[in-house]
Amino acid sequence: MLRIGIYGGSFSPIHNGHIKAVKAFLEQMQLDFCYVIPTFIPPHKATSGVIAPEHRIRMCELAFKDTDGIVVSDIEIKRGGTSYTVDTLRQLAGDDRRLFFLMGTDMLLTLDKWRSPDEIFKLCYPVYMRRENDGAKDAEIIEKIADYRKRFGKTVMKIVADPIEISSTVVRSKIARGEDVSSLIPQAVEDYVRENGLYLSED
Repeated sequence: MLRIGIYGGSFSPIHNGHIKAVKAFLEQMQLDFCYVIPTFIPPHKATSGVIAPEHRIRMCELAFKDTDGIVVSDIEIKRGGTSYTVDTLRQLAGDDRRLFFLMGTDMLLTLDKWRSPDEIFKLCYPVYMRRENDGAKDAEIIEKIADYRKRFGKTVMKIVADPIEISSTVVRSKIARGEDVSSLIPQAVEDYVRENGLYLSED
């Protein structure tokens, strides 16, 4: 039985917080491999700052070029339209595999509002990782996980790692202002951004 991770996002651009999350996901869930899946049209956020999919795919490939166990997938881009998690899980599900789906805090807290949440819980083992140090959310997270266990019959697992508080929005803004981002994104990704003139405005 293969243990397969799924980590989706806009990745515009992919940054060191994403990379740390995926590596911790691989290790702590003992995955055989993990799909990193850039969305076509994200359902949960505004599309401002989300550049052409071929750039986002390439940046992900560059970010993980030396990392074993990562498969950058264009499954959602090929499918087109709004990228719903349940559709991706349906495509990747199989009798020979267990799917593990990684999300951040905000996604965890709204998962029951997504399309077909009951099917999402049937098709995968949900996993979350904190991307912030906001202690005010602790009680809400505990309550939500208990609610999901009661309603959907599965416990949401947690990746234990210190959060890296980086957002793609901040990275884009820094690039547009000509500021240093070398500590926020891999060098290969930064080179690609510069070479292709990406994120030169904050729109």
